[in-house]
Amino acid sequence: MDEKHSFKIESLGEPRFKSPLQLSTVKGDRIFNFIGESERLVFNPSLEHYNHCFTTRDSPLCMEKAGPRQDIFFEPEKVTAAIVTCGGLCPGINNVIRGLVMALHYFYGVKKIIGIPYGYEGLNPAAGHGFMELTPDKVKDVHQFGGTFLGSSRGAQEVSLMVDTLEENHVDMLFAIGGDGTLKGVNAIGEEIAKRKAKISVIGIPKTIDNDIDLIDESFGYGTAFDVASSILKDAHNEATGAYNGISIIKLMGRDSGFIAASATLAMPVVNFVLVPEMDFELEGENGFLAALEQRLQQKKHAVIVVAEGAGQHLFKDRKGIKDASGNVKHEDIGVFLKEKIAAHFKNTPISIKYIDPSYIIRCAPANSSDSVYCSRLAYHAVHAAMAGKTRLVSCKVNNTYVYIPISEVTKQRKKIDLEGEFWFSVLQSTGQPFFM
Repeated sequence: MDEKHSFKIESLGEPRFKSPLQLSTVKGDRIFNFIGESERLVFNPSLEHYNHCFTTRDSPLCMEKAGPRQDIFFEPEKVTAAIVTCGGLCPGINNVIRGLVMALHYFYGVKKIIGIPYGYEGLNPAAGHGFMELTPDKVKDVHQFGGTFLGSSRGAQEVSLMVDTLEENHVDMLFAIGGDGTLKGVNAIGEEIAKRKAKISVIGIPKTIDNDIDLIDESFGYGTAFDVASSILKDAHNEATGAYNGISIIKLMGRDSGFIAASATLAMPVVNFVLVPEMDFELEGENGFLAALEQRLQQKKHAVIVVAEGAGQHLFKDRKGIKDASGNVKHEDIGVFLKEKIAAHFKNTPISIKYIDPSYIIRCAPANSSDSVYCSRLAYHAVHAAMAGKTRLVSCKVNNTYVYIPISEVTKQRKKIDLEGEFWFSVLQSTGQPFFM
């Protein structure tokens, strides 16, 4: 058994009701089967791990397969479900909201679904936001738009107060759509619920365009983000090639992980340098970035540079360490910093620099087709988990299969690019930037 993780899913109790879904329990009848409680998937599918378990007779670490259960915990007609969206905006949030409402209403016949406005702040009565009734008619078109239909906010609220609000409004299940901070928050809500021995299911749907949620294949919105960014890179390339020694600098989101910058670079292979938080590059010196850029301009007379917002923070000597409402350290502006350093380095050489920061446009874009499919399926699996009385889990995809994983496991650390991995090697091959930089 892998000692680092425990994938046991918590439950509110024994299921007492039969699912209203007209599914099958028989293989071969061409009707989708209910998922059995014992169905598991191996987390590490490598042959090396298989041989290790075979030799040591250890049980492999397994995940619970996502999907509808034949026996459910809640009586659907009496359920009150709540949905909240927290943190920064991200493509696909509205798709998930729509998917949750449609699944609750049409799959299970849930009659009362409430939207909590403006994130966890909406669970604090003192904020005065009230609740929003959600129906299929209200959400049927929201997927066509970016942002969040419910509104969002950053910052923590008192956990006991939020649980008080849930209990006072007879909420049976809470779906929280958000990133690392949101998931930690809903897990804390789940802990408080357990202390009170209350029967409220809390489910997380992992959202962050940075794709920095650990263990899972990817978080929704990430695919759309680098899709939208890739066309911007094409235009930036046109700007760079349109001038002698033209340089385009494009800053993309990526506080601690550079997945958007790296994937956009692969999707639109006109980028010559990509700088991400995972790499401690130097500006000066023989192996520094400026020397590599100088060589590039001598050879090709233009350069396209993509930089993630969290890259190069080690280059700022007087970092303030100020934190935002979510508790994240506010980064210095690496894009402006690079523009100034490049201009100073080439002060005796004619260059033309264009600096582009499309971050807040990208995160407000509606989900593309691929993300739309992903969001709907995450929402459906989240509803199935809640109806079965499962709690404190995320609906997610691992090894290209939908599973349930405890929230506590995916929030232990942020996922980052492995600089020795094949993905980053592909990025270096695409850009042609020096491996040693």
